[in-house]
Amino acid sequence: MIAMGLPTSPANCLEGEPALQGLAPSYHEGILEHLRFMFAVGIECSYPLIEGNYRVDQMRDTGHYELWKTDLKLVRELGLRYLRYGPPLYSVFRGPGDYDWEFMDRVMEEMRRLGIIPIIDLLHFGLPDWLGDFQNPRWPEYFAEYARAFAQRYPWVRYYTPVNEIYVTAQFSAAFGWWNERLMSDVAFVTNIKHCVKASILAMRQILEVRADAIFIFSESTEYVHPGSPAMVEQAHFLNQRRFLSLDLLFGHDVTATMYQYLLAGGMTPEEYAWFGQQRDLRSHCIMGTDYYITNEHVMRPDGQAIGAGEIYGYYVITRQYFDRYRMPVMHTETNRTSKYATEWLWKEWMNLLRLRDDGVPIIGFTWFGLVDMKDWDTALTKPRGMVNTVGLYTLQRTPRPVAHEYRRLVEEYSHLPIASNKLAILAH
Repeated sequence: MIAMGLPTSPANCLEGEPALQGLAPSYHEGILEHLRFMFAVGIECSYPLIEGNYRVDQMRDTGHYELWKTDLKLVRELGLRYLRYGPPLYSVFRGPGDYDWEFMDRVMEEMRRLGIIPIIDLLHFGLPDWLGDFQNPRWPEYFAEYARAFAQRYPWVRYYTPVNEIYVTAQFSAAFGWWNERLMSDVAFVTNIKHCVKASILAMRQILEVRADAIFIFSESTEYVHPGSPAMVEQAHFLNQRRFLSLDLLFGHDVTATMYQYLLAGGMTPEEYAWFGQQRDLRSHCIMGTDYYITNEHVMRPDGQAIGAGEIYGYYVITRQYFDRYRMPVMHTETNRTSKYATEWLWKEWMNLLRLRDDGVPIIGFTWFGLVDMKDWDTALTKPRGMVNTVGLYTLQRTPRPVAHEYRRLVEEYSHLPIASNKLAILAH
């Protein structure tokens, strides 16, 4: 295994993580990486374009560009090794073959110094201005170029999320009309999805040429629509098929006849569909990341409007639906709640996760998203009012919330939790 930058001296080990005396560093890293559960946190890094061609940038709005050293230090103080982190693509990727690595070089070097293992979000809800939006058919090839350049510059990175939450990207940009192309049609939705999935596949191919043991953790929103009346059963059923489209194409899973007709009506050709099915070999490098929030379940009202349902099924039931479909290793890649409910929600999600493990689902990690509070997610980033969303482990002043102490305690108490390598050949490379 290529060295991951994990500290090997006893003085630099995480609390509760004993040094393995007499073992070579690379073997030490391998033992810990293969057998330890992946407790993680995320730094919110969304950067879509919204109405008025305004670039949202959560790293800017939460002060990360100024406080990044503090933020990375807080990750270690939580007792964590894994960090979901998204470099600002729109500012790093300036044009074909043109990259600005200045900020990222400093951040990545500090991660290595601290022993943080990043899960890199290469694209998090927005494209650089010069690429336009997700309807542009050329952007996947350029994105693959960027993925290769990133892997070459930071060859010690093993974990990637090529395109974060593809389904949400398509929904918000091409169905709801909120972000980026701001369209509202089935054709735009299908185009967005197929381009995002194609970009992910091309990026994986390029990264694997640089690092053959790369692992791709696909963070995706796990959705479910409940019918609010008998008249809405058919529509809810349709949407509960459509929620799988991004992962179906990504993992080469056959869609239903209804979804196939939907894809064709949305502009996908039979040849394009067949191409996605030919990429199934990449599954051996993939972990299915499942995101779940209190907002992920919906009720379809008789008037055709969807409203929030709260937690009806919960993480266990819905994640089980996704696992039963794809039969792949799982990571809980995102969750949070506002500070009033955060501690209760943390333990509820954790109990759901443990139940999945007890039932034989190979779930290998958990993530609180994010490290610090966010801004304007109460309007899905569509109205940049500076409204603070109190969902972080820390405030924007970097003061710990009670949930930070609880998460650290959870990590300490469950630090022994193993990953069953015999079930997860993906981690045994």
